[in-house]
Amino acid sequence: MSQDNFDNLFYGASSVIRERANHLRKTTTDAEQLLWKNLRNRKLGGFKFRRQHPIDIFIADFYCHEIKLVIEIDGEIHKYQKEYDIGRTAELERFGIKVIRFSNDDVLLNVVNVCEAILKACKRAEISNV
Repeated sequence: MSQDNFDNLFYGASSVIRERANHLRKTTTDAEQLLWKNLRNRKLGGFKFRRQHPIDIFIADFYCHEIKLVIEIDGEIHKYQKEYDIGRTAELERFGIKVIRFSNDDVLLNVVNVCEAILKACKRAEISNV
């Protein structure tokens, strides 16, 4: 992969952010593990997702570069940081990235519906990126 493609994939994320993402890949939540089983190896509609993917100063729970889609799985802390999450979403959208969010409970209690919603979002993003 050329340096330009590498930077484009990570939107200029620093080595510190990339190291933090690597650490997060080793300490995933139960909800993230369950969703990853359904996303990895192009299992969902043939879309390639990366987990704990660095983008600029952020780390996305899951990211599909080909359609510029981030999936965030929100735990309890997100109930108390709504303003931060809104700002973060706006920053990611500045790169043309769409963000969708699910709670840990959504994933743990009904992963099938979450996957269906993700697949719909993927197909919409695919159409809008053509």
